[in-house]
Amino acid sequence: MATTMHVSDVAELLSEGRTHFNLSPAALVEHSVRRHEAMLAANGAIVGYTNRTGRSPKDKFIVRDETTEHTVAWGAVNTPFEPERFDALYARVMDHLRGRELYVQDLFCGADPLYRLPVRTVNEYAWHNLFVRQLFLRPTAEELKTHRPEFTVISVPEFRADPRRDGVNSEVFILLNFTRRTVLIGGTSYAGEMKKSIFSVMNFMLPPRNVFPMHCSANVGRDGASALFFGLSGTGKTTLSADPSRDLVGDDEHGWSADGVFNFEGGCYAKCIKLSRKNEPQIWNALRFGCVLENVALDADSRVPDYNDDSKTENTRAAYPVDFIDHAVIPGVAGHPRNVVFLTADAFGVLPPISRLTPEQAMYHFLSGYTAKVAGTEAGVREPSATFSTCFGSPFLPLAPKVYAEMLGRRLREHNAQCWLVNTGWQGGPYGVGRRMEIPFTRAMVDAAVESELTKEEFEIEPTFGFSIPNACHGVPPQILNPRNAWPDKAAYDKAAEDLRNRFARNFEHFDAPPEVKAAGPKAQK
Repeated sequence: MATTMHVSDVAELLSEGRTHFNLSPAALVEHSVRRHEAMLAANGAIVGYTNRTGRSPKDKFIVRDETTEHTVAWGAVNTPFEPERFDALYARVMDHLRGRELYVQDLFCGADPLYRLPVRTVNEYAWHNLFVRQLFLRPTAEELKTHRPEFTVISVPEFRADPRRDGVNSEVFILLNFTRRTVLIGGTSYAGEMKKSIFSVMNFMLPPRNVFPMHCSANVGRDGASALFFGLSGTGKTTLSADPSRDLVGDDEHGWSADGVFNFEGGCYAKCIKLSRKNEPQIWNALRFGCVLENVALDADSRVPDYNDDSKTENTRAAYPVDFIDHAVIPGVAGHPRNVVFLTADAFGVLPPISRLTPEQAMYHFLSGYTAKVAGTEAGVREPSATFSTCFGSPFLPLAPKVYAEMLGRRLREHNAQCWLVNTGWQGGPYGVGRRMEIPFTRAMVDAAVESELTKEEFEIEPTFGFSIPNACHGVPPQILNPRNAWPDKAAYDKAAEDLRNRFARNFEHFDAPPEVKAAGPKAQK
């Protein structure tokens, strides 16, 4: 049965009305169905549908005050918000929630006890509360007795802001207040906003503690060596890290401390458009009771999910505990990585399927963060388009990019880690002409890299970007390893490669980077 009680620690919000604390997944499923918020699928998962099908980056703000004035890198990504406006909007949200049925979860972010952040989430929707319960770290019954939240996320999808009155851009808002230690989310029922807001919090709080926060997945091989996979949504972090031959640490967010790497979360948030049992068996098997599916189409009669249906969005999602994956590492901590993989979905079909990078090239491409923005990941994006997202996570980085880049460079050198750039995008031509890289080929290349097999092959230097690319890789057709060979029209490839080189050069002009890092960028063909 639900526990209804009054509390004083968030008195404005929870002192009135019906508030359910730390309900189990089964209870939250019952509430979600009872309230007609979500549907039960044939595989046992619940399915929620959202008014926005992706993040709303233009509606995200950080309160500018004494805490953030001289630390946040203000600009197009980190937009300032006045404390007085936050207080006024907060008060209106409290009035909106008064007397409503609410759901609260007390959780942790960070598997390493030295750096974990106690978090409380307050939700209007029961299925949102199940979402955060499955994605963050769940305290034991004993830990709950002493849990004291250091950050609170309040999510109110049914509250719509008034841009003129509230000083926001639309009816949607995501407000981070580091002084009040509060995240306020309204107007959107896209559950990923809650997860990513706390990621932004960790990216602000951990660097001063000498912990490198990373938008990456991580796994561990049989030899105990870990590997990291950086990349934006849709580039393959979840798919490639959920490898049956390796143990999963986590699929999206990690910290790299002096002791090794640790997962920020206790769950996975996988894209499931075109999901197949053959190519992604571990993810397929994780979609069961306790899992939350987001915007996945169901057969009207059987309630069987149709993962190929993109009528709602291509950004269909699944949220489930990390221990739903076979051989997950619990708790999510591992040693220092031997290999670091940058994943990019190149919409131009120019970059090699896999390249070995020098430390200076790694710094250059980490700062560049080139990929394609995959359809549906953000509201209004309908097809892939070239983009540069600093550190493969620009929307979530409150501090200056060089802070994170310098931390990466130090870690690579200190632990002699090899960095690779892997293109999971197109080959043989640009998007609309070429083909998307086949998952089995990408997995074969990544496996060879992280298991130290690829370094045994001969490498050649690709002329436009200066990458070292292998001449052979077991299980991969050799003609696709050099991207120029995959294009029928070699002159068209050269033109596209030069165009992308110039895009890199223009993008990098505004970065404050050492000369050796700038020199590691792609060169024009002579």
